Amino acid sequence: MIYEFQLRTGREEIVPIRDQLLEAVEQSGVKNGTALIYCPHTTAAITINENGDPDVRRDLVTAVERFFPDLAEYRHFEGNSAAHLKSSLFGVSETVLIVDGRPLLGTWQSPYFCEFDGPRTRRFYIKITAD
Repeated sequence: MIYEFQLRTGREEIVPIRDQLLEAVEQSGVKNGTALIYCPHTTAAITINENGDPDVRRDLVTAVERFFPDLAEYRHFEGNSAAHLKSSLFGVSETVLIVDGRPLLGTWQSPYFCEFDGPRTRRFYIKITAD
């Protein structure tokens, strides 16, 4: 079962998508299996990180800006090479185990949609597979 979600993003941000994951798992009825969270965009990504302190998300954005700034030397004609680099660094998917009908995440873990080239309306997908 594949579930599609949309969200509106800001310029560069890390957006929590835990609620969408919980919704997909619940709708699927799968008790044990996997959830694949996938982003079909080359300037966005999916990651899993801490959900207890929103400063972690801001720190991630700050760090990737420092490591991948927009540089005049980039040759990509759209001018968003840094966003492509950030997407490649994070990756476009994460897999989460489903156990007893719930995503198996650590106490402080949550999945996030990473926007590196907004604002935009973005899509992501969650594929639920039973064992």
